[in-house]
Amino acid sequence: MSLECVIGVDLGGTKLLAGVVDGEWGVHHRVHRAVHGLTQHELLDAAVEAVEEARAATTHEVVAVGFGIPCLIDQRRGMATMAVNLPLRDVPFRDLMAERLGLPVEVDNDANVAALAEWRAGAARGASDVVLLTIGTGIGGGLVLGGAPYRGAIGAGAELGHITIDVDGPPCQGHCPNNGCLETLASGTALAREGRRIAGEQPDSALGRALADGRAVTGALITELAHDGDTAAVEALTLIGTRLGVGIASYLNIFNPDVVVIGGGVIAAGELLLAPARAEAVRRALPTMSRHARIVPAQFGVEAGLVGAAALAFEGARGAVH
Repeated sequence: MSLECVIGVDLGGTKLLAGVVDGEWGVHHRVHRAVHGLTQHELLDAAVEAVEEARAATTHEVVAVGFGIPCLIDQRRGMATMAVNLPLRDVPFRDLMAERLGLPVEVDNDANVAALAEWRAGAARGASDVVLLTIGTGIGGGLVLGGAPYRGAIGAGAELGHITIDVDGPPCQGHCPNNGCLETLASGTALAREGRRIAGEQPDSALGRALADGRAVTGALITELAHDGDTAAVEALTLIGTRLGVGIASYLNIFNPDVVVIGGGVIAAGELLLAPARAEAVRRALPTMSRHARIVPAQFGVEAGLVGAAALAFEGARGAVH
């Protein structure tokens, strides 16, 4: 393990994961926090406390901290301008965290940093053009185009969860003003919602019995029961995967990527999610595009955001970010 390490922080819509990361991408001293329902002040305090706990657990020098957050980021100023699923708006996040932690801090959108991790050392290593989706409470997006991370004019680009796949669809969640977004129809939140609906329609299924017993119908439960062969749970994942494929088809046509990487908590479903997504993407995308691209799970799994935030911190410490 290198004597110099960084701390990567993946701050999601419901939970925070932090860890000390070494130069070989090994993760040590993981720290978990629940953040759902916190105020902005409480959320910032939780982030600081998680970093301090991870820092105190290692005997090696921590040289920087990287944050991935599900938020529009003004990369020039390190400003968290607006989040759909977190109480962050116009917060000078980078400078505020650097002041409170006494360390150099880098910040980027959570899916951007996950894409950085998978491109540097994971499922997209060696690719020139990459689309990454992180599927959890919402859907984040990250892009590598022409062999370089793409963030848009001010660093707030690649909000791939907010393309419309149903013009007459339901209102998007959180602060998004749109209707029928991929996020509201194919996220982990959508999986839980559709799972509850299907459970009610199929009371004799394992999913239906779980609902009747008062169990919370979550994405994790649906995935567990689907792996056990419950048809209602499989139906829920197939529906979400098919909707996901609609969005992926558009990304294939627009970006012509080498690889589409799917990460986030929902990827625990594996091929139960990816197989219908691939089938729908192939059905809808231009044939040249669909033949070229691979659609694969994130190699770093649910830790892609943490590792990517660490990669951002390493690059910032070496002067490669600003």
